[in-house]
Amino acid sequence: MPSSSARVNASFSDREVAALRGDFPILTRTVRDDRRLVYLDSGATSHKPTAVLDAERTFYEQHNAAVHRGAHQLAEEATDDFENARATIAAFIGAPAGEVVFTKNATEALNLVAYAFSNASPNEQPKDARFVLGPGDEILVTEMEHHANLVPWQELSRRTGAPLRWLPVLAEGALDLSDLDTLLTDRTKVFAFTHVSNVLGTINPVAALAERAHAVGALVVVDACQSVPHLAVDVATLGADFIAFSGHKLYGPMGIGVLWGRAELLEVMPAFLTGGSMIEMVTMERSTYAPAPQKFEAGVPNAAQAVGLAAAVTWVEAVGIDRIAAHESALVDALMNGLAARPWVHVVGPPPGTPRGGAVAFVVDGVHAHDVGQVLDDAGVAVRVGHHCAWPLHRALGVTATTRASVAAYNTFGEVEALLRALDRVPGIFGIDLDEADPDAGLGVGPDARAGSVALRGEATREAS
Repeated sequence: MPSSSARVNASFSDREVAALRGDFPILTRTVRDDRRLVYLDSGATSHKPTAVLDAERTFYEQHNAAVHRGAHQLAEEATDDFENARATIAAFIGAPAGEVVFTKNATEALNLVAYAFSNASPNEQPKDARFVLGPGDEILVTEMEHHANLVPWQELSRRTGAPLRWLPVLAEGALDLSDLDTLLTDRTKVFAFTHVSNVLGTINPVAALAERAHAVGALVVVDACQSVPHLAVDVATLGADFIAFSGHKLYGPMGIGVLWGRAELLEVMPAFLTGGSMIEMVTMERSTYAPAPQKFEAGVPNAAQAVGLAAAVTWVEAVGIDRIAAHESALVDALMNGLAARPWVHVVGPPPGTPRGGAVAFVVDGVHAHDVGQVLDDAGVAVRVGHHCAWPLHRALGVTATTRASVAAYNTFGEVEALLRALDRVPGIFGIDLDEADPDAGLGVGPDARAGSVALRGEATREAS
């Protein structure tokens, strides 16, 4: 793998990325009539380096036991591995180990926080008023959220009666903050939003938004799934109260997620799942709970996956998160420039030259995203098509679905070119008149487009994410 000590903010050289790709066995395989795999879907899930596969295998072969249970040597070793993994992952985001809670994915982590608000009974003592929703309280989200950071808050609103409000999205893919003072008020108990949009690539100003939220007494929950694998994230300066991210997007295993929360909030936050491992004392009448983070980790935890995620973090640190960010930024620039040269393609999200994450979503004039994806797949190019678990955002954009390419450390400029070459087959296959293509057509974002997009709800068969 490339050395992180050289050219800290430079993209990888061809030799470096070739060495890095050697860590990923799956990248050597072929697909579709023996075509070389071009994997541009890391926003959905990343591939796993050999170090991660080896770490999980070693745990099962040498140390497998139920952690925090048993006094035998295997149990001690498994527990040490599990807690060492917690410390490694915590250090990666600038946190103490005790502020990292393991979950099965980011969706569960976000649900954990959302359920804490409805589990906090106003009649139960002791309680912390910050987690109690009552008459007049409100929940604030944004229109660009992944369903994982929207549906839990919809359900919290349904359970408690607290109204759900949201910030809209501007045509250029940024949040519309013009009415922030109207939407974010002293009635707001929680403000949940994404750090980096999984569709638009928009990088939201977390620290500034968190400062505004804290000024009115609101807690801040950030979906960091699309930022932690791609950008340097330090929770000490980010400004959030909670962040959630998944392991499988961070070159780690599936089945492991992370919730980070400020220690003083985790201490008073009500439990989510209850049962074994998270208890302190149990009688037939009542139970008391262990301190955080164990309070939120009921049952036998996903220890091997935690060990695998720690190995992934160690791999990222060896490569260098700043190098990864620089490389991905160069790839995105190349892709954006290539798409801009094709007037029949329209990118959603920030315009060229604006800092953005590793996801680039686009529409092709007159062709459904699923058909575009099929053409690309036939060429061995793997991308995501549909609404990407962000259906309200697509309605706001006035489009049924988009095609999304998303990059990772192991992608190459040649793979960007492969996508563009495959995309150039679309006009011929679907009869696009290139002379009639309008590079300034836009996507119809606005009230009229949103009103018209309501009819898209009936197109369920082609809207699978």
